[in-house]
Amino acid sequence: MIRKGMFTLLLMVGFVYMEAKAQQEFKIVTVVESIVPMGIGRSRIIDSQTENNYEEYTTDRTDGKKSNQKEIKRSDIKVDELEETKLLNFFSLTGINFQNIASNDAVIASKINAMLAEGWKLTYVASGVESNAGADDGKGIYITRLFFSR
Repeated sequence: MIRKGMFTLLLMVGFVYMEAKAQQEFKIVTVVESIVPMGIGRSRIIDSQTENNYEEYTTDRTDGKKSNQKEIKRSDIKVDELEETKLLNFFSLTGINFQNIASNDAVIASKINAMLAEGWKLTYVASGVESNAGADDGKGIYITRLFFSR
């Protein structure tokens, strides 16, 4: 009798675990830090406050060539509700500004800690730099995407 009860309990725990896994959600927070001299760039933490369904902007190709993507307007994809946190630029008038970098680190850590307090888990981080890298290169962005789940 005890074994049957234990089996039933384990079965119920398994179903609860599977249900919890099925309801997992993800959120992406993007950090954009400007690499533009003299502080004229714009650096921000962007956190969309809107859910968007990718299926509304997806079409299928049947022969590999014909696409209905022209029927989807870019303006329909844009969200109006977002949280925008101001950051400092990497460069100031005199060049790279380490105080700005440390300040940004503190603000970004604060955002991550707030997300963790809300029950989110930081699951993945991806980053990259965009710049034209030409002879007169003086601008670009450093972008980091923080992937959260719960």
